[in-house]
Amino acid sequence: MKHRILFLSIAVVTLFLCFTFQAYPQGSNHKIAIVIHGGAGTILKSNMTPETENQYREKLTEAMSTGYNILKNGGTSMDAVEATIKIMEDSPLFNAGKGAVFTHEGTNELDASIMDGKTLKAGAVAGVKRIKNPINLARLVMEKTWHVLLTGEGAEKFAQEQGVELVPQEYFKTERRWKQIQDILEKEKADSAKQGIVPEKHGTVGCVALDKFGNIAAGTSTGGMTNKRFGRVGDSPIIGAGTYANNSTCGVSCTGDGEYFIRLGVAKDISDLMEYKSMSVKDAAQTVIDKLTKLGGTGGVIALDKDGNIAMPFNTSGMYRGYINKNGKPVVEIYKE
Repeated sequence: MKHRILFLSIAVVTLFLCFTFQAYPQGSNHKIAIVIHGGAGTILKSNMTPETENQYREKLTEAMSTGYNILKNGGTSMDAVEATIKIMEDSPLFNAGKGAVFTHEGTNELDASIMDGKTLKAGAVAGVKRIKNPINLARLVMEKTWHVLLTGEGAEKFAQEQGVELVPQEYFKTERRWKQIQDILEKEKADSAKQGIVPEKHGTVGCVALDKFGNIAAGTSTGGMTNKRFGRVGDSPIIGAGTYANNSTCGVSCTGDGEYFIRLGVAKDISDLMEYKSMSVKDAAQTVIDKLTKLGGTGGVIALDKDGNIAMPFNTSGMYRGYINKNGKPVVEIYKE
């Protein structure tokens, strides 16, 4: 009888342990972290009113707090990145989603990408005109198709098949962005030598997150380049250029001169330096920004490694950025301090 009770006790303990390891897989003790950006460029305190600065600080805090709460409650890094970027896409403050800039033809064309560092799966969309939250569609591309990047009308057709609500082009029109493109077109008309004026190329949003399971995810979303032509696409939806994530190294989201970021493969270059040269995330990110500077490009990156270490280098006068690290303390920064 004693042997039978002992056997049953061992069996119960074994089943309990099996359930525990399934419910809480190995690696679930990782400390969580999140880092975001809202674009880099000519951002000077002298040009910013206190009210406007507070608006940016509040929205950045809201966005990263949304993602951090998902992580804190046991959610995945993918869910945290998607939710965080969606907050910024819904705000007219940033060049993504609602605040997208206008093309030369007076339309809005949006791009986004997301990547899972655990599986190296990724999804992206480019040149979409009626998608309220491109980051949501990018994730659907990753999870529901065997492709990585869908563009234009094809991406929107896929969105309809997935039940994604399409919004009219008027949704993206804000007075600030409309005035911006009109001013540029007037200058072009007055001086034919100024064709192709592009005053701002850095208004992208992005997020990188590390969840308690040790999984990293990264995402980026943008409204493109003011006054762009010919269906131009920048680095934001290009995996390895504007976005990259790998659990063994880091996650990266970029903002800046897209053409330079594509040429350098900035996001993956940071990961490669960590993998092949054993650099820290801070050294790797700064090394690549130095390369960007030498080539003539401007912008910045946010990067987060598998241990929760964060890097946010940039070579412009400012970059909207924030993070909540493994200590749980939120930080928002704007200027080059």
